[in-house]
Amino acid sequence: MKQIWIFAIGLAFVACKKEYVPQNKIETDVVYLADDKLEGRGTGTEGERKAAEYIAGRFEEMGLKPKGTDGYFQDFTFTPKKDPHSQVQYKEGEGAITGRNILGFLDNKAKQTIVIGAHYDHLGWGGQGSLYRGKEKQIHNGADDNASGVAMMMHLAGKLHKTNTNNNYLFMAFSGEEMGLLGSNYFVKNTTLPLEDINYMLNMDMVGRLKEDNSLAVYGTGTSPIFKQTVSANNTNFKIVEHESGVGPSDHTSFYINDVPVLHFFTGQHEDYHRPSDDSDKINYPGIEKIANYIYTIISDLDDNGELAFRKTKTEESDTPRFKVTLGVIPDYMFTEKGMRIDGISEGKPAQKAGLEKGDIVIQLGPHRVDDMMGYMKALSKFSSGDTTTVKVQRKKEVIAAKITFQ
Repeated sequence: MKQIWIFAIGLAFVACKKEYVPQNKIETDVVYLADDKLEGRGTGTEGERKAAEYIAGRFEEMGLKPKGTDGYFQDFTFTPKKDPHSQVQYKEGEGAITGRNILGFLDNKAKQTIVIGAHYDHLGWGGQGSLYRGKEKQIHNGADDNASGVAMMMHLAGKLHKTNTNNNYLFMAFSGEEMGLLGSNYFVKNTTLPLEDINYMLNMDMVGRLKEDNSLAVYGTGTSPIFKQTVSANNTNFKIVEHESGVGPSDHTSFYINDVPVLHFFTGQHEDYHRPSDDSDKINYPGIEKIANYIYTIISDLDDNGELAFRKTKTEESDTPRFKVTLGVIPDYMFTEKGMRIDGISEGKPAQKAGLEKGDIVIQLGPHRVDDMMGYMKALSKFSSGDTTTVKVQRKKEVIAAKITFQ
């Protein structure tokens, strides 16, 4: 009788266990990850550990299988330099930091696996990498960089539940990105599934500030012959800014250099980048969902294409001119018309002193014409600290010239 009773209880438990139903938790995820209580999610900090526990809990809620080395977690330990501009290292064991990747696996019993990733670490209370110049330390919550990408990654995990089953999916939240792509680099060297089984990788980094013109940068379109066509054919909402190269300052690079096709999505830089003001109240939540839906259509389109071919691309960064001075502006990387549009002005820098404003379009720097971002960087590379020249900007319908002295 007792055995029958236990068996009945077991059946009742199974019957009561609810089937996972996908739902939109984008804003909930961003607000939690960008809360002051997590103190900016610095790599190896208690705040980052709390964020990792939260993400692992979300993976479990969605029925994703653990794919780390310790459940959902894959820890890695490293010793940072005292200063990234110095070759002086800490002594062995001194100052060691442990980062933690989080890995959740959607197993469709397929041969190939798609990696969908986003880094979840940020700058903590500032320090190296911060653009904040205030005297008092402040928490850098990193709502756009990159709670937005993590929220989008988890939203896609929900959308892919029981759909597009010709691939498996490995959802990854990377640690240590802000310190040099450390988590993704560690993973590709210590994979928890064969690297050759990874079909392609999708990366989301700073996807929370979609603008009114719906401009969206997509990097890595040249890393597989099918990507350009797929990105274009499924686009109905966006002004796509394409970059062929698989190399860039985010985690997709770690996969590309290991011959994995990659696509990286980005809504552009802004005045709050790497500052305490990158908070959850400034995030475009419907924009994140719109981009996630677009990525989902790309995945759906590629679902029956089997293993994608990999292609090496020209590294765009290799052509970037080196310059010794700064104008003190945040460029609008999504601007595709003539010139270089200013998206933000830094306090006390040459642009502010010259009276330049957000929204101005730089069209000439000294004798050098500026037709695009590359033209701007080439022009900037011609000057040294202390040089004075004339900058011309388009401000609405008027061309304005101003004297500028480089620092």
